[in-house]
Amino acid sequence: MSTPTPASARIDAIMRTAPVIPVLVIDRLEDALPLAEALVAGGLKVLEVTLRTECALDAIKVMKQVPGAIVGAGTVLNPDDLARAIDAGSEFIVSPGLTPRLGEAAVKADIPFLPGTANAADIMLGMDLGLNRFKFFPAEASGGVSALKAIAGPFGSARFCPTGGITLSTAPNYLALPQVLCVGGSWMVGKGTDAAAITAAAGAAAALKA
Repeated sequence: MSTPTPASARIDAIMRTAPVIPVLVIDRLEDALPLAEALVAGGLKVLEVTLRTECALDAIKVMKQVPGAIVGAGTVLNPDDLARAIDAGSEFIVSPGLTPRLGEAAVKADIPFLPGTANAADIMLGMDLGLNRFKFFPAEASGGVSALKAIAGPFGSARFCPTGGITLSTAPNYLALPQVLCVGGSWMVGKGTDAAAITAAAGAAAALKA
C-alpha cells in the first residue's frame, strides 16, 4: 500500500499544473459546467471557485465532473468555510489571508492549502504551521512584482501564486520571478463571454511560461 502524498507536495504539484489559476465567481449554477469545460479545453485545469456566492459549493461539485479538472475553493475565511469546502469535494483550499485557527484546521485536515500573505509576518506565521506555498494577495495593490521580490527574499523555500489585479500582459512579469510558480486571475472569463472565447483566453493564459 502506497504512502499518501503530503498536502505540501500536493499543493506544489497543483501550482505547477498550469501558469494561471482562474479565480471564478459563479453566480448561476448552470454556468458552472460549461465554464469548467471551456477552461480545461484551453489548458487551464486548476480552477478556484470563490465562496462568494450562494451556489459556489454546488458549483464545485458540478465542475469536478469535468475530466481533468482540479477544482478547489477560494475565499475560505475560517474553519467552518473549510469544512464546507471539503465536504463539497474541494481538492485544494485558497484563502485571502492566514489566521492561526484557519491554518491549524487546514493542516489538520491534510488538504492542499494556499493561504493569502502580503507581508513577512504572514509568511512567518505560515512557516510556523509547516506551510511554504502561499498566495500573494492583493498582488498589484500590495506593490506588485517589486514588493513580492523584496518580501520573498528572506524566505528561500517559499513559493507564491500572486493574485489580485493581474492581467495577461502583467502575468509574465510575475512568472519571471523564480519564487513564483503560477499566478491567479479572472481575466479569462468576462461577463457574457461565450465558451469559444473563454477557451481561447484560457489557451493564451496556458501558453505563458511559469
